[in-house]
Amino acid sequence: MTFLLTLLAAIFVLGPLIALHEWGHYIVARLCGVKVLTYSIGFGPKLTGWTSKRSGIDYRISMLPLGGYVKMLDEREGEVAKDEQHLAFNRQHPLKKIAIVAAGPIMNFIIAIGLFWVLFMTPSEQLATNIGQVLPDTPAAMAQLPVGDKVVAIDSHEVQTWEEINYRLAGRMGETESVSVTLQSPSASVENLKTYQATVTSFMQGDAQGKDPISSFGMLPWQPQIAPVIGGLSADGAAILQGLQVGDRITAINDTPVTDWISATRIIRDSPEVLLNFTVLRDDKPVQLQIMPQGKKDNLGNDYGQIGAMVAQTEINIPDAYRTTVVYGPGEALIKSFEKTEQLAVMTVSSMGKMLSGTIGLDNLSGPITIAKVAKQSFDISWEMVLSTAALISLSLAVLNLLPIPILDGGHIVYYLIELIRGKPLSEGIQIAGLNIGLLLLAGFMVLAIGNDISRLF
Repeated sequence: MTFLLTLLAAIFVLGPLIALHEWGHYIVARLCGVKVLTYSIGFGPKLTGWTSKRSGIDYRISMLPLGGYVKMLDEREGEVAKDEQHLAFNRQHPLKKIAIVAAGPIMNFIIAIGLFWVLFMTPSEQLATNIGQVLPDTPAAMAQLPVGDKVVAIDSHEVQTWEEINYRLAGRMGETESVSVTLQSPSASVENLKTYQATVTSFMQGDAQGKDPISSFGMLPWQPQIAPVIGGLSADGAAILQGLQVGDRITAINDTPVTDWISATRIIRDSPEVLLNFTVLRDDKPVQLQIMPQGKKDNLGNDYGQIGAMVAQTEINIPDAYRTTVVYGPGEALIKSFEKTEQLAVMTVSSMGKMLSGTIGLDNLSGPITIAKVAKQSFDISWEMVLSTAALISLSLAVLNLLPIPILDGGHIVYYLIELIRGKPLSEGIQIAGLNIGLLLLAGFMVLAIGNDISRLF
């Protein structure tokens, strides 16, 4: 059942993005006077569809839902009647060819901007960007960032939410230059801001692999003080199998004092398959237990520990000082959506370059299995998360398709730019050789991405 729901979620999110990507190619081709033969969502054998009586275009849904294509009249793919030669793609001016090929990725950019625009206009109550805790032995601790101050900018870029902070820090992965953090004291005016320089060499080189950028950097948002009292136990979890009971209060793990649930879960998550010494209070008497958290993997393949214990307290009251409602008007939201799309596109390209240079690991690549799992989880959270996930995937499709690899849209654009400069196209031999190389590169990329997906499953 879970597999079926995951598959349906992936189809629901990816299907429209693929369809609109191909529609971009399709509509611009028709506007440029090129005859379209087939509009297909998916590859391989045809599952269903119809043929337009007016245009003769074959609209279809095909078996393999990993993309799609628009087939156009082209003399390189078969004989074309003399009276239709002016409708063939290969006969068009290079600028028309570029417009047709670029229309798909541009459509994905437009989708991402539109979805971000809707999200920015939707009021959302969030945690204010005041620092709630600074973790020891982290860049934030070494920079002596004061708890309670509000983060207003990262590297001179204004930030208003913890999500924006996370993206700014994630964009610095693999870099060694200090991160500048601009803070505002709760009692200070806007004019009295202070900027701190945080050294990030070890963090950015991957010493904190498996943690999110904010935790790795070491400044956390406000977190509730939840008593570390056990409220429930999974029947097959490590906790119940190794003696933990409902009502136990955790007081220490490996001689580290524990005063709240979040600090306990942080130690457990950071210790997969590591034997931990627990001290708990049971009937007001200390009890010593040894519990080994079961090793799990998240959607990105990062290891974490889990013991199968639930907290007793469920109600959380957030102080007004740490609440903020974020909402933008239509104009400001549109500007923010363009800025976010640009930021994420640059970060995606930068991350690809860092993976190629070895600065960050290739295990950061994700394939269709991870995308499907993330899509399913977004439906479990909220409609806003579904739109956010769709926007991020659409943006990734745009950037990926614009890479200058011959089999992708970006590679074809390079061919047509060369044709525009030379005044004639490259020879078919060169183009075919390039396509074969591109196919090998793309196949290698997919094998690596799917391999990462499978490793995360197990």
